[in-house]
Amino acid sequence: MEQQQLWVEPVGSIIVARLRGVLSTELLLECQQRVLELVRQTGHARVLYDALELIAPDIDLVLLQQKLETEKHASLGAITLRTAILVPNTRIAYLSRIAFGQFGEEHYTVVYNDMGRALKWLEEPDSLRADSGLQN
Repeated sequence: MEQQQLWVEPVGSIIVARLRGVLSTELLLECQQRVLELVRQTGHARVLYDALELIAPDIDLVLLQQKLETEKHASLGAITLRTAILVPNTRIAYLSRIAFGQFGEEHYTVVYNDMGRALKWLEEPDSLRADSGLQN
Protein backbone atom coordinates (compact mmCIF):
# COMPACT_ATOMS: atom_id res chain seq x y z
CA MET A 1 0.00 0.00 0.00
CA GLU A 2 1.35 3.40 -1.02
CA GLN A 3 1.76 5.99 1.73
CA GLN A 4 0.13 9.39 1.24
CA GLN A 5 2.59 12.20 0.51
CA LEU A 6 0.24 14.95 1.65
CA TRP A 7 -2.22 15.10 4.51
CA VAL A 8 -3.92 18.38 5.47
CA GLU A 9 -6.57 18.42 8.20
CA PRO A 10 -7.67 20.53 11.14
CA VAL A 11 -6.65 19.04 14.48
CA GLY A 12 -8.34 21.00 17.22
CA SER A 13 -7.63 24.65 16.50
CA ILE A 14 -4.55 23.93 14.38
CA ILE A 15 -4.36 23.06 10.71
CA VAL A 16 -1.79 20.30 10.24
CA ALA A 17 -0.12 19.82 6.86
CA ARG A 18 2.06 16.70 6.75
CA LEU A 19 4.43 16.38 3.79
CA ARG A 20 6.36 13.20 3.04
CA GLY A 21 8.95 12.12 0.52
CA VAL A 22 9.88 14.07 -2.59
CA LEU A 23 8.06 17.35 -3.06
CA SER A 24 6.73 18.38 -6.47
CA THR A 25 5.24 21.62 -7.75
CA GLU A 26 1.82 19.97 -7.94
CA LEU A 27 2.04 18.69 -4.36
CA LEU A 28 3.14 22.09 -3.07
CA LEU A 29 0.29 23.86 -4.88
CA GLU A 30 -2.23 21.32 -3.60
CA CYS A 31 -0.96 21.75 -0.04
CA GLN A 32 -1.26 25.54 -0.28
CA GLN A 33 -4.77 25.33 -1.70
CA ARG A 34 -5.94 22.92 1.00
CA VAL A 35 -4.41 24.99 3.82
CA LEU A 36 -6.09 28.15 2.48
CA GLU A 37 -9.44 26.36 2.16
CA LEU A 38 -9.26 25.16 5.75
CA VAL A 39 -8.21 28.58 7.08
CA ARG A 40 -11.22 30.13 5.37
CA GLN A 41 -13.64 27.35 6.40
CA THR A 42 -12.55 27.02 10.02
CA GLY A 43 -11.20 30.47 10.82
CA HIS A 44 -8.14 28.79 12.39
CA ALA A 45 -5.04 30.94 12.04
CA ARG A 46 -2.47 28.39 13.26
CA VAL A 47 -0.71 26.07 10.84
CA LEU A 48 1.75 23.28 11.53
CA TYR A 49 3.79 22.00 8.60
CA ASP A 50 5.16 18.57 9.53
CA ALA A 51 8.20 18.04 7.32
CA LEU A 52 9.83 15.30 9.41
CA GLU A 53 9.59 12.81 6.54
CA LEU A 54 10.20 15.30 3.74
CA ILE A 55 13.20 14.92 1.47
CA ALA A 56 14.94 18.29 1.07
CA PRO A 57 13.41 20.02 -1.97
CA ASP A 58 15.18 21.83 -4.79
CA ILE A 59 15.64 25.57 -4.34
CA ASP A 60 13.05 26.21 -7.08
CA LEU A 61 10.35 24.69 -4.86
CA VAL A 62 11.58 26.67 -1.86
CA LEU A 63 11.27 29.89 -3.86
CA LEU A 64 7.82 28.80 -5.08
CA GLN A 65 6.75 28.35 -1.44
CA GLN A 66 8.11 31.82 -0.68
CA LYS A 67 5.95 33.21 -3.49
CA LEU A 68 2.93 31.23 -2.27
CA GLU A 69 3.40 32.62 1.24
CA THR A 70 3.34 36.15 -0.15
CA GLU A 71 0.15 35.36 -2.09
CA LYS A 72 -1.41 33.66 0.94
CA HIS A 73 -0.63 36.66 3.13
CA ALA A 74 -2.28 38.99 0.59
CA SER A 75 -5.33 36.77 0.02
CA LEU A 76 -6.17 36.29 3.71
CA GLY A 77 -6.45 40.00 4.43
CA ALA A 78 -7.01 40.54 8.14
CA ILE A 79 -6.19 36.93 9.08
CA THR A 80 -2.59 36.68 10.25
CA LEU A 81 -1.31 33.11 10.27
CA ARG A 82 1.00 31.73 12.92
CA THR A 83 3.07 28.96 11.32
CA ALA A 84 5.33 26.31 12.83
CA ILE A 85 7.50 24.13 10.61
CA LEU A 86 8.60 20.84 12.13
CA VAL A 87 11.88 19.69 10.56
CA PRO A 88 14.28 16.75 10.93
CA ASN A 89 17.58 18.48 10.12
CA THR A 90 19.44 21.74 9.53
CA ARG A 91 19.16 21.58 5.74
CA ILE A 92 15.37 21.51 5.75
CA ALA A 93 15.35 24.10 8.56
CA TYR A 94 17.45 26.47 6.44
CA LEU A 95 15.22 25.96 3.39
CA SER A 96 12.13 26.50 5.57
CA ARG A 97 13.46 29.83 6.80
CA ILE A 98 13.94 30.94 3.19
CA ALA A 99 10.43 29.79 2.26
CA PHE A 100 8.52 31.16 5.26
CA GLY A 101 10.66 33.94 6.75
CA GLN A 102 9.74 36.98 4.69
CA PHE A 103 7.07 38.22 7.15
CA GLY A 104 9.22 38.10 10.27
CA GLU A 105 9.98 35.74 13.11
CA GLU A 106 6.85 36.66 15.05
CA HIS A 107 4.74 34.82 12.44
CA TYR A 108 6.67 31.56 12.10
CA THR A 109 9.10 29.26 13.85
CA VAL A 110 11.19 26.29 12.82
CA VAL A 111 11.32 23.44 15.33
CA TYR A 112 13.65 20.45 15.21
CA ASN A 113 12.01 17.05 15.86
CA ASP A 114 9.75 18.25 18.70
CA MET A 115 6.04 18.21 17.93
CA GLY A 116 5.19 19.25 21.50
CA ARG A 117 7.33 22.36 21.31
CA ALA A 118 5.84 23.31 17.92
CA LEU A 119 2.30 22.92 19.28
CA LYS A 120 3.16 24.91 22.40
CA TRP A 121 4.49 27.78 20.29
CA LEU A 122 1.35 27.75 18.13
CA GLU A 123 -0.98 27.75 21.12
CA GLU A 124 0.70 30.54 23.12
CA PRO A 125 -0.73 34.06 22.92
CA ASP A 126 1.49 36.54 21.07
CA SER A 127 2.48 38.37 24.26
CA LEU A 128 3.76 35.18 25.90
CA ARG A 129 5.62 33.94 22.82
CA ALA A 130 7.81 37.04 22.74
CA ASP A 131 9.13 36.26 26.23
CA SER A 132 9.10 32.46 26.21
CA GLY A 133 12.29 31.65 24.35
CA LEU A 134 10.30 29.55 21.86
CA GLN A 135 11.32 31.65 18.91
CA ASN A 136 13.61 30.73 16.03
